[in-house]
Amino acid sequence: MSAHRAGANEGAPPALKALLDGIDVLGRLDGWLGALCLAALTLLMLAEVAVRALSDIFPWVPADIPVAWEYSSYLMAAAFTFGAAMTLRAGGHIRVTLVLARLSPQGRRWLETVLALLGVGFTGFLAMAMVNFTWRSYASDQVSISSATPLWIPQAMITFGVCLLVLQFVGRFFQALLGLPLEDLSMKAASVAE
Repeated sequence: MSAHRAGANEGAPPALKALLDGIDVLGRLDGWLGALCLAALTLLMLAEVAVRALSDIFPWVPADIPVAWEYSSYLMAAAFTFGAAMTLRAGGHIRVTLVLARLSPQGRRWLETVLALLGVGFTGFLAMAMVNFTWRSYASDQVSISSATPLWIPQAMITFGVCLLVLQFVGRFFQALLGLPLEDLSMKAASVAE
């Protein structure tokens, strides 16, 4: 554990520090799940290309993988939501800093606190809607038309990613309120290539 990461939530009351550290751990899990979804998406698309190329050579090879496009859309949506919490904590989301750069430290802290609270509200609403949407799909046994995949499975992955983003915004709210660092630079990629 790096020194910066160990001290990212120092200064918070002990119970809150444990919560914030737990949210950071979940944020890292979020990033790894997003990376796994991207890797699976890449492998699925490469398999689709390989099967298509092989079908031109060997007539007995099917021309495509029937679920490739459907599952790739599930994986892409999951990758976006799974990567969101870690990206927020690492400071990787696109932001307009024109106003923030002109504020005093106290003004910036106040604005960051309000913006984090708004983030909790918006993503919380989205998370509740996604939980409801996923539950209804599960309760009604909805399946995909093309592959008969129960729709609650990909919906649950996306819902989980959104719920992790809500937790990250909750953590950001308390970090801004207490004047703690909002970004954990140990989560940030060291270079563009990463």
